[in-house]
Amino acid sequence: MKKGLFVILAIAATVISVNAQNIIDAEDGHNPNDFYQQGLVVGKKAMPYPYLRESDVVWKTTIWRAIDMNETFNQYMYFPQDNERNTQGRINLVNLIVTTAANGDFDVYEDDDMKIPQEWDKARANLAGQQVIRVDTGEEDEDGNPIYVDSTAPGEPDFESFKKVMLKEYWYIDKQDTRQKVRIVGLCFIFDKMTYQAGTEVPLSGQKSFWVPMNEMNVRQVLVNANAYEASNDVAERSYDDIFIQRYFDSYITRESNVYNRSIDDYLTGEDAILRSQAIENQIFDIESDMWEY
Repeated sequence: MKKGLFVILAIAATVISVNAQNIIDAEDGHNPNDFYQQGLVVGKKAMPYPYLRESDVVWKTTIWRAIDMNETFNQYMYFPQDNERNTQGRINLVNLIVTTAANGDFDVYEDDDMKIPQEWDKARANLAGQQVIRVDTGEEDEDGNPIYVDSTAPGEPDFESFKKVMLKEYWYIDKQDTRQKVRIVGLCFIFDKMTYQAGTEVPLSGQKSFWVPMNEMNVRQVLVNANAYEASNDVAERSYDDIFIQRYFDSYITRESNVYNRSIDDYLTGEDAILRSQAIENQIFDIESDMWEY
């Protein structure tokens, strides 16, 4: 009996000692920005897509769609805008892509074929637009006042001007499991900016930036190590890679592969364009269900 009591007391003393040591260790490694160590995102590796054989693809179509930042559901991609303030470690999608592309983490391309890499200096100039700079000519007018002329120069990227994200994706049916699947292969930012022509400020809307190859592991690794805001639970925050894989965004189709190689707004406007976009969406989902009709 005494021996059993001694064993119980020894175990209790060990547990107390371990707990005390854990408390000391926690205090030694205290994180002033949180109350526990977070490591689910840091060091996380992007998982490669499963291998797909050409013979297993029995149907495929190419779709271009737009994610509008004015939609409330999508605004977790747009904010935060002010990176100097406390953002709880978050970064908006545009800032994330531009910062890592500028560091040379991956290549960007001129168009959605993603065959021609774009030099970053050219890509940045396209992002920034132009600003007017007053230059002193060194001359004076009749009254002795210096004469200035307006000259244009590259401005600074304005992340608030990015209003849409354009995606290029492939929808296909895999013969192995007879399921319809989607693979996002390209991303491009659509922005509204101010530029100057003949000394006059001119707004340019719907301007496209460079294209980002979403199939590349370098790009996906950048996305998987950055979390986006989750309104219901901070612990449930998704990485940007999760967002695109799980399709956690609201969007609409702007173009499908067609014989004329044109977008919907090239031949329809207003409500007709909206209805056509919804009709394409419905056709895509009907293809999978129609396979099981007979």
